Amino acid sequence: MEEVGVLRAMISQPMAGKTKEEIEQVRERAIDTLKEKGYDVVNTLFTDEWYSPEKMRERGVLVIPLCFLAKSLENMTLCNAAYFCKGWEKARGCRIEHEAAKQYGLEIIYEE
Repeated sequence: MEEVGVLRAMISQPMAGKTKEEIEQVRERAIDTLKEKGYDVVNTLFTDEWYSPEKMRERGVLVIPLCFLAKSLENMTLCNAAYFCKGWEKARGCRIEHEAAKQYGLEIIYEE
């Protein structure tokens, strides 16, 4: 059951070619912005052991980026909004998340 008045948002950010530190810095700024706007942030950065390359291969995952995208889309179902970090237009997964957010009526917020 949906909690009345609770706003939730996910973060869509390009990650390919970025260091862990760069990803974390962008993500922290996004989290701060969303919290200022009154949103709780739904995790779409999957870093636990279940999502390690070794564990994914053990489970038979053949296309690891697609697995991450699928989980991200699943978590999008918990959200009212999606926040797109700069450069999202150049990242395949971000473009797919953007289209899903648009098609399913989520509020779309862009990094300024």
